[in-house]
Amino acid sequence: MRKNFFTLVAVFMAGLVTSCSDTAKNKIKVLIADGPQRAHKHEDTTPVLKQILEKSGLFVVDHSRSTEESSADGSYKPDFSQYDVVVVNEGFGANYWPEATQKAFEEYMAQGGGMVSVHAANNSWPTWKEYNKMTAVGGWDGRDEKSGPYLYINSEGEVVRDTSPGKGGSHGPQHEFELVVRASDHPIMAGLPATFKHGPDELYDRLRGPAENVTILATAFSSTEQKGTGRHEPALMTIDYGKGRIFHSILGHHVEQIKEGSFVTTFQRGTEWAATGQVTIPVPADFPNQKF
Repeated sequence: MRKNFFTLVAVFMAGLVTSCSDTAKNKIKVLIADGPQRAHKHEDTTPVLKQILEKSGLFVVDHSRSTEESSADGSYKPDFSQYDVVVVNEGFGANYWPEATQKAFEEYMAQGGGMVSVHAANNSWPTWKEYNKMTAVGGWDGRDEKSGPYLYINSEGEVVRDTSPGKGGSHGPQHEFELVVRASDHPIMAGLPATFKHGPDELYDRLRGPAENVTILATAFSSTEQKGTGRHEPALMTIDYGKGRIFHSILGHHVEQIKEGSFVTTFQRGTEWAATGQVTIPVPADFPNQKF
C-alpha cells in the first residue's frame, strides 16, 4: 500500500513538472536588454517592465545587461535566437554593443525576430544605421537632418516626412497629454478608445530618422504652451524590418509613467504583436485608469 502511495506521488510530481514545463514552453519568450545610460534609470524601470509582462500570464522574461567592459571587449553577446522578442530599454549615451552582437541582432530581426523600443531606446546609437531603421525615428545624441526627416502628422491628418534642417529630439516639461489613435484597425490598437490620456510624462517631439516602413498607430499633440512643436507627433508606431516586427513607444520615462494603464496595456499588446503578429491580450474595461 505504502509503495503504491509513493508511486502515485511520483507520478503526480512528474506530471506537475511536465505541466509546468509545457506551460513555460508555450509562453512568449522575452529578453529585456539594457545597459548604462545618462538620463534614465534602467535599474529601476527594467524590473517593472518585467513585472508588467509576466503579470499578463503570456510571457516569460529574461534580462541581459551590457556594461562598458562587456561592450568594449566583445563579451556582451546575448543569444537572440532563443527569444521571440527583445525589449530594448537602452537610452541616451548607451554603450554601443560589440559589432558582432550588432550583426547578430540585425540578422535576428531580418529573419523574423521581434523588438520593442521603450521610450529612450530611440535615443540610442545614432551611428548604428540598421538600428535606426528599426526604430524609424529617434532623437538626441547628435541627430540632425543627416539622420533623416522629421516624422509627424499635419492638421489635415497627412503623414509628413520633413527634410528641413534641425536637431532631432526634444521635449517640454512633463505633463498630461492625449493620445489620438491613427490606426484603429491595427491589432495593437483594436478595441482602444479613439483618444485616451497619458502622463504626466515626457512627450517626445522633433524625432527624425530613416522613417521607412513605419505605421503611426497613435499621436500626441505637442503644444507650444508646453515648449512643443505645435504638431501631432508620433507616440506609438510599428516598423517592419525584413521579416521582423517592431513596436516603438515614446512613453514611459520612469516607473511612475510605466505603471500607468495607458502604458501597461499598449506595452503588453505591442510586445505580443512584435513576437507573434497577433494580439490576444484584452483591453481592460477601465482602460486607461486600471492600476498596476
